[in-house]
Amino acid sequence: MALLSLLRFPSASASPPPYSHRRNIATTALLRRRAPLVGALWVLSLGTFTTFACRTGSKGRTLHSTAMASASTTVPSIVVYVTVPNKEAGKKLSESIIKERLAACVNRVPGIESVYWWDGKVQSDAEELLIIKTRESLLNALTEHVKANHEYDLPEVIALPIKGGNEKYLEWIKNSTKDE
Repeated sequence: MALLSLLRFPSASASPPPYSHRRNIATTALLRRRAPLVGALWVLSLGTFTTFACRTGSKGRTLHSTAMASASTTVPSIVVYVTVPNKEAGKKLSESIIKERLAACVNRVPGIESVYWWDGKVQSDAEELLIIKTRESLLNALTEHVKANHEYDLPEVIALPIKGGNEKYLEWIKNSTKDE
């Protein structure tokens, strides 16, 4: 209920003021600014839970998460961010990464805008973000592959550790990538 109060929806029973058109515009703008923030905070709050119930078709089944350190059937895994200039470059690089089994999965996120410092000034470009799930041990090979097949002189390759998650998914990452 506290999250909903952040949005400040107007009451349906209240009569609209004479300037209701302006209020609707202001409310819409307020909603556009706050709704993503509220949603993001809600999603981040889920990180404190270790067990999530999910619909599986049978009663009593749940999806358990696991810490990487205690998972004996998984390997240390990472998420790698790479930006590319356009959809075609993203498709080509993603497919080559998967064919080489350097990653289990690449998510392509279109429509991002990167703002950065380059050549002594602020630059801004539309890009696509690749979110790559792989083994930690494949980071060097993945980085070299990206550098050899990327259109940029200085491609972004940033790795973040996966601390835990769905054990079956983490096993799938291990089984879908090549051994070191």
